Amino acid sequence: MNVVLTIILTVQMLSALAMIGLILVQHGKGADMGAAFGSGGSGSLFGASGSANFLSRTTAVLATIFFVCTLALAYFGNLGPASSGSVLEGPAAVAPMPLEVPATPAAPASGAAQIPAK
Repeated sequence: MNVVLTIILTVQMLSALAMIGLILVQHGKGADMGAAFGSGGSGSLFGASGSANFLSRTTAVLATIFFVCTLALAYFGNLGPASSGSVLEGPAAVAPMPLEVPATPAAPASGAAQIPAK
């Protein structure tokens, strides 16, 4: 089971990194106007609109892979035993009592005792 979780986590991390890279490479919506008038659109590998379709479809596929991996990790994370040692499930821990407790508390100093005399 541990190997399966490692594989799913690796696929999720690789898809997240690839998705970040593809999103950073894509053009904004305002860049389509410049490509329509020939500002370098004809010299690209996919043409003026082919790269946008390819990159957006690839990003959608990677987002789907990332989402499926996230759901799989959440599912496998909840398959463990009921008493997994969670902090929220156990009883509240009580702090230990100190060994020596003073019998009488010290009297607080009054405001007049703190004022220096001339």
